[in-house]
Amino acid sequence: MDDEHGNGLVEELIEVLEAKLGERDVKADKVAIGVFYTAVELDTGHTGVAFTPVREIPEAVCCPRSASRMPASGQLAGESAWDLLKYARSDSPLKVAVGIAALNALSAVAMEDRLGDFQVLKGADALDVAKVGADDEVALVGAFVPFIKKLKGRVGRLWVLEKNPQALKADEMSLYRPAEEAPDLLPRADVVVISGSAIVHHSLDYLLSLCTSAREVVVAGPTASMYPDPLFSRGVTVLGGIAINDGDEMVRLVAEGGSGYFFDGCAEKVVVVP
Repeated sequence: MDDEHGNGLVEELIEVLEAKLGERDVKADKVAIGVFYTAVELDTGHTGVAFTPVREIPEAVCCPRSASRMPASGQLAGESAWDLLKYARSDSPLKVAVGIAALNALSAVAMEDRLGDFQVLKGADALDVAKVGADDEVALVGAFVPFIKKLKGRVGRLWVLEKNPQALKADEMSLYRPAEEAPDLLPRADVVVISGSAIVHHSLDYLLSLCTSAREVVVAGPTASMYPDPLFSRGVTVLGGIAINDGDEMVRLVAEGGSGYFFDGCAEKVVVVP
C-alpha cells in the first residue's frame, strides 16, 4: 500500500460527504468483493465500485492472524454506509476497496442532489473531453489499454508509468517507464492521465501534487466515480467515471469476476468537469 505520501484527499472526500449527507441513515444493501472490482450497493439504490488491489494482499490466507486485516465477511450487508466508508482510511487493501466503493456510492447520492458547481457529461469519454494536442508530452499512470490505443503515435511523446511491465504488450514496451519515475516525468508532462485506482493505493494525492506543469490532468476509470470538488481543487480538469444504472447487475458482475469491459449493460461512462 503506497500511503507514505499522505491521504488528505480521502479525508476531504469523507468530510464533504459527511457534511452533505451525514444526517441520512444509509445502509449497505449488498457488498461484493471480486477479483477485479469491489461493489457496494446502498439501500437508496445507488451503487459504487472500486478497484480490488489483489496484487497487494499477501495477508489473504485463511488463518486467524490475517482475519483482522480483512473485511468482516458475512456482516457487511446491512451495515451503515458510514461505517463502511471508514474503511477507506485503512492500510488493509481489501478494506480500502470496500471503503472507496462505499465512498463512490455515497458520492452518487450527493451528486444527484447537487449539480451546481460542476457539469456532468453522460456517455462521454474522458480523453475526448480533455484537450490533447499532437505535440503534447503525455504521461499515462497505469496501463489503460483503451487510452494507450488512443494516444500511441498521436502525441509528441507518451510515457506509460506502470508497476507491472507485464501489463503492456510487446509493441508497447517502448512506452514503458517504471512507476518510480513519476517524480521526474509528471512535472514535465503537458497532459497527465491517472488511473482512478490510485486512490485505492493511497497514492492519488501524491501523484496530483507532481502535475505542476500539466495543462490537463485527467483521472479516469470506474474507481474515479467520486464527488469531484476535492479533486478539482487539486488540479484535476477532467474526471472520468461511470454512472451505474443497475446496481443488482453490477454487484452480480463484480461477484462473478467481471472487469470494466463487462459494465456496459449496467453502467454508462460519465465525465465531470468544473
